[in-house]
Amino acid sequence: MSDHVTLEPLDEQLLTELLHAAVADAAPVEVMPVAGSGTSWNAQREAGFREFHRGRALATPPIESTYCIVADGAVVGAARLCPIAPGAAEAGVWIGRSHRGTGIGTAVFALLIERAADEGYTSLFVSTTAENTAVLRMLAARGIEYVVDGDKVTAWVGCV
Repeated sequence: MSDHVTLEPLDEQLLTELLHAAVADAAPVEVMPVAGSGTSWNAQREAGFREFHRGRALATPPIESTYCIVADGAVVGAARLCPIAPGAAEAGVWIGRSHRGTGIGTAVFALLIERAADEGYTSLFVSTTAENTAVLRMLAARGIEYVVDGDKVTAWVGCV
């Protein structure tokens, strides 16, 4: 596991670092909604990545809170909190492929719960797929019950 993981609020400077991490270590569909065919990065998708974050976390007012995941001084992914109901937010995380399986996700989840509480949320909604065994193990290790409905897995996590 990484010795040092932090969540840094997204800003314009970090947006560039986050884009570089995404292009180097993730498919576009893993990090943002993608229209059209193909799975690779290109100038249009890179512009779309910047536009996506400028229209959400960097908008005035912001729609959601997005944080860069920084592990040992390098941006390796992003985590977000998107309000979905009074007192509740949806949690979202992506981590670059070369950093998966190192314990960063577990550290990020704990930090994201703290951030959610700091932002006034009392619960987090987590949604993933049945194939995402890393998230399922992490939820189970924390004693968090989840619901499986076909390929969809959901859970509610207290933030207090």
